[in-house]
Amino acid sequence: MLRVALYARYSSDQQREASIEDQLRLCRIYAEKQGWVVAESYYDRAVSGASLIRTGIQALLADALRDRFQVVLAEALDRISRDQEDVADVFKRMAFAGVKIITLPEGEITHLHVGLKGTMNASSSRTSRTRPGAACAAASRRARPAAASATAMMW
Repeated sequence: MLRVALYARYSSDQQREASIEDQLRLCRIYAEKQGWVVAESYYDRAVSGASLIRTGIQALLADALRDRFQVVLAEALDRISRDQEDVADVFKRMAFAGVKIITLPEGEITHLHVGLKGTMNASSSRTSRTRPGAACAAASRRARPAAASATAMMW
């Protein structure tokens, strides 16, 4: 029977504490439908996906090398990492250990997913860090001198 490791993560600024349990529950349901045995659950609470310096992901990587499971199952690829290089690194390490990565929306992750989704996740991460209010204020400041000179020209 296939042994599977579940991985879940949430970042403190965008999700709630129960998100870990929700992600693990969805993964358990999927694993049960596949007839897989859940060997272990790994998670990182209130930690950004922009870095691999996370205790849960580090334990997952170490246990993959110990042959504790054949599949890593996560709700989505961005739960593993939002950084394109880190997604590629995890994918490469798992492949070296003979472990497949499967996510609920994509299924088995391939090199194509790593390239495309990794880029999209990295872009999404950068966008979510941008403060819309600050961007609007900066745009407003840039627009004021032009508006002021147009008004001066009218007089």
